[in-house]
Amino acid sequence: MPVRRILVSWIGHNDLLSAAAEGDEKLQKRVLAALKIDRKLPLWKQNGPIKTFLGKKREDFDEVHLLGDFSKWLRKLYLDWLGYGVAMHEVSLKDPSDYGQILDAANSVLEKVEKTDTEYNFLLTPGTPSMAATWILLGKSRYDAVFWQTYKDEVRESVVPFDVVAGFASDLATVPDANLQHLATAAPKEIEGFTKISGSSKALKLAAGRAAKAATRDVPVLILGDPGTGKELFAEAIHEASKRKGKPFIRVNCAAIPESLLEAQLFGYAKGSFTGSKKDGQPGIFEQADGGTVFLDEVGECSPAMQAALLRVLQPPKGKGPCYREFSPVGDASDVRSSDVRVISATNRDLIKEVDDGNFREDLFYRLAVIKVKLPSLRSRKSDIPELVEALMADINKDFRRNEEGYEDKSLSDAAKRFVRTYEWPGNIRQLQNTLVEAAVMSEGDTIDVADLRSAIADVPGNSSGLFDRELGNGFCLQKLMEDVNRRYLERAMTEAEGVKTRAAELLGMSSYQTLDAQLKRLKVKVPKTK
Repeated sequence: MPVRRILVSWIGHNDLLSAAAEGDEKLQKRVLAALKIDRKLPLWKQNGPIKTFLGKKREDFDEVHLLGDFSKWLRKLYLDWLGYGVAMHEVSLKDPSDYGQILDAANSVLEKVEKTDTEYNFLLTPGTPSMAATWILLGKSRYDAVFWQTYKDEVRESVVPFDVVAGFASDLATVPDANLQHLATAAPKEIEGFTKISGSSKALKLAAGRAAKAATRDVPVLILGDPGTGKELFAEAIHEASKRKGKPFIRVNCAAIPESLLEAQLFGYAKGSFTGSKKDGQPGIFEQADGGTVFLDEVGECSPAMQAALLRVLQPPKGKGPCYREFSPVGDASDVRSSDVRVISATNRDLIKEVDDGNFREDLFYRLAVIKVKLPSLRSRKSDIPELVEALMADINKDFRRNEEGYEDKSLSDAAKRFVRTYEWPGNIRQLQNTLVEAAVMSEGDTIDVADLRSAIADVPGNSSGLFDRELGNGFCLQKLMEDVNRRYLERAMTEAEGVKTRAAELLGMSSYQTLDAQLKRLKVKVPKTK
């Protein structure tokens, strides 16, 4: 009997907005109001995940079933625009992030269409992260489903191993305050201005949702996060999602401006104001950025003089808007100039502690931190790593192709993909990117393997174990130290080999898996289950 192939998907906000974009401004406003989305008009014209998928794969499926928790007129609007024969199922959800409600709704539809000799296919892209996680859990347990995703204009099958399922569970275990969940309804790539940011974990969606909300208001934003988490990328996204898009975006490294040139760089200087100055003077950063955004990177490193200068320009005169800047160029205090500049700042320092310690001005902190956006570390959103690696490798291959005739695109081996998902990445996305670049340069052939990644990671800050610098005496025990080292490498090998002892023994250079097995038992290493 032929296998019946069905596709099942939620209808997401991005799908509905794509349909609304084809209508007039009145319709677009009506759809935005129904979805409770604050977004400027006109909406972007695009296909959305479902139409993108069906445009390339509709003929591969016998049936397509869509689930929607929207008003009847919205469902009709979408079906009329979609243009493909599909079955629409009305479901009811009071909370689109509640797993019990999502599971009940999904099961109510799947039970209607369930038959023998059926291949189930779930499209993960539309809907909330809770919906995607539910599809994965159902598809890995009851239905043995095939998973699909769309990215820009491409369709791809998603192979979801059990360790990625565990990554989703980790994301869900660290869900922030429930009062903020309405901000985490869309992946960054679904938000105008944020499409360069890869990932769909709950933590990243919350940060992107908060940043997107801030983008619509002309107020200062302080971006917090560990080094390498993408603070500048988020600052650019806020700028691109605001009404200032297309106007200047100027980055200022607060730690790099010499104090002697500080005010001249910020506010410009008048003709002949100091030795070596240009004859006609020069506008400063705040004048050059008129209408746009100034990004104060590493603002926690500001010297006291720069803090005072920033406080002065960030204090708008009475009756003026929050982005009105008034200043005078160096050398001519009578020449009062003004500009319209939004300020976004970023730091990896704990500014509240810096204020308490007297290192950062409290009044400046409150000027900068009207809205705060905290970016998650990479280790707290490991489910994003496969998508991040794919996006980074696409950029790396593009750059190499442009500069090297005959270059062949490189990709990661399966073992290398497992390695990047399990490594902690203390340097976050920046370390991941640098590691991939070095591995791509140094690897032989078109495949990057684990050895290439390990070599790239070997000599970076934070990766030294300090094995050769331990203090002797005072309880030092060489045997315990060596056991700790052995245990660590045994755990790594078993993880990378997915619990297969023969493969782990090969990775460790052991002659047989029996030798490995003896070591595992002696050191009481927890062995992951084999798939």
